[in-house]
Amino acid sequence: MATHAVGIDIGGTGIKGAVVDVESGELITERVKQPTPKGGEPEAIAEVTKQVVEELGEQAKGLPVGIDFPAAIMDGKTLSAANVSKKWIGFEAEKLFEKTLGTSIHFVNDADAAGYAEARYGAAKGVHGLVIMTTLGTGIGTALINDGVLIVNAELGHLEIDGKDYESKASFAAKERDELSWKHWAKRLQKYYSHLEALLYPRLIIVGGGVSKQYEEFLPLLDLRAEIVPAKLRNNAGILGAAALASESHPDF
Repeated sequence: MATHAVGIDIGGTGIKGAVVDVESGELITERVKQPTPKGGEPEAIAEVTKQVVEELGEQAKGLPVGIDFPAAIMDGKTLSAANVSKKWIGFEAEKLFEKTLGTSIHFVNDADAAGYAEARYGAAKGVHGLVIMTTLGTGIGTALINDGVLIVNAELGHLEIDGKDYESKASFAAKERDELSWKHWAKRLQKYYSHLEALLYPRLIIVGGGVSKQYEEFLPLLDLRAEIVPAKLRNNAGILGAAALASESHPDF
């Protein structure tokens, strides 16, 4: 397995990347970030991704490349699109990135990359059994890791509760939109996480997203069977997870 790899994290507002030591989970270059092109169309995002890789310089050359993206991904196609152009739906995204970058890549959902990083380097390191990573932001992203094995494309933010797609009620965006106090938002989170526990019985739940920095405001208000903890890796989780998965899928580098 390669010990160094490039991780690229594509989001609705920014595209960031770094070279990663996948054994230690540390960045070995400065993190490079560029704004996501307005409109979020495929060719434009691919070109900015190429710029990010080029800015990483000589240390990135010849390394495996992992790219995470805010979509369900199957056989290299993006099957959905969150905060990017709808042109990504049903699009041969992996082929576009490989053509633009001139190299093979490992292509993965953004929440899956973050969850895998937390399992390997962060809050779930060494935890056996089922771990659920949740990211509270514009929506609710989720990742499932069982005994260190990633189960891809788990879109559990879209669980239907009380007849509603519940990320519309429990995401951080919903808290801001409805001007909820921490206490009232925690009541919605309690309903969401209790429903998740009733279906899957996880050993550990991790909460990521920018709001996880303020975890002391809301996590202590939740009463769950499983331990629930804030993510440790914050804004680097996607980069780390994408790089780690790329190194494992390209053992000959």
